[in-house]
Amino acid sequence: MLIIAEIGQAHDGSLGIAHAYIDAVAKAGCNAIKFQTHIAEAESSKFEPFRVKFSKQDDTRIEYWKRMEFTLDQWEGLKRHCDEVGLEFMSSPFSNAAVDLLEKIDVKRYKVGSGEVNNFVLLEKIAQTGKPVIISSGMSSFEELDNTVAFLKNRNVTYSILQCTTAYPTEPKQYGLNVIHELKKRYNVPVGFSDHSASIESCIAATTLGAEILEFHVVFDKEMFGPDAKSSLTFKEVTQLVKAVSNIQIALNHPVDKNKNSQYVELKQIFEKSLAVNKNLKIGHVLTFSDLEAKKPKGYGILASEYEKVLGKKLNKDLNEWGFLNIEDLID
Repeated sequence: MLIIAEIGQAHDGSLGIAHAYIDAVAKAGCNAIKFQTHIAEAESSKFEPFRVKFSKQDDTRIEYWKRMEFTLDQWEGLKRHCDEVGLEFMSSPFSNAAVDLLEKIDVKRYKVGSGEVNNFVLLEKIAQTGKPVIISSGMSSFEELDNTVAFLKNRNVTYSILQCTTAYPTEPKQYGLNVIHELKKRYNVPVGFSDHSASIESCIAATTLGAEILEFHVVFDKEMFGPDAKSSLTFKEVTQLVKAVSNIQIALNHPVDKNKNSQYVELKQIFEKSLAVNKNLKIGHVLTFSDLEAKKPKGYGILASEYEKVLGKKLNKDLNEWGFLNIEDLID
């Protein structure tokens, strides 16, 4: 399982906060941390609207992207920090210029955001690197995904796909957990789940349904400034999620054979029951269901599962209330 903590713009342009996120993600037990590499002039223009008008310090979207930029040296420092704490450094590029920058710091693979799945200019640039690609399918129909997959296959690109819903935060009815199986069946590649729900339940459910990659936004506090804060997990939640996913993987890797129950022999002796009578009964009494009770433990009377065999049978001796009923107590 590849567990990716998405920082996005949670650092708000602060290099120090970006480094703080690296330490927090490593401590939480994730495998990878993902940033976004924005080069404002290459990816945007003054005409781009805000998805959410959250910023009181940026008049336009392109000004915001400029504030999110880091220099090559700064990106190299972030990558080194990730290496030191055992995290895979990842960053989604939003322009060909961003791919050039990320190649200089030698990223292992590329993550393509939902809005870039149909950007074949960017995909061509990434394909030329020869590195694997993870695609988020948030805004794409199957027809569009088919086109993107064909594009990547024609260029011999190794790819995987994430079920994703582009809604912030994502409501339960929008999770699209059913799509995980559909993607696996349709493309026969590793499939994962990219989450914006701000809760751990969706990723846990995705894990049980066969997701091999999990991605979710993280933030120090959901009241922080930024477009994704309310769609993110806190680090307390991330720690809980990582533990839950680990346990689920252990369970999935150890299927239970319900044809075998030999490990329960001793417990069955304790929990299962023997037949008893619920009243004082005289010799010659003909047993009916209303005379019977089942008591622990197993082995002190006729098995409770075999009660029908005693119905209509006569007692060959007196029995006391709550006494066990054995085969030798019956007249053949």
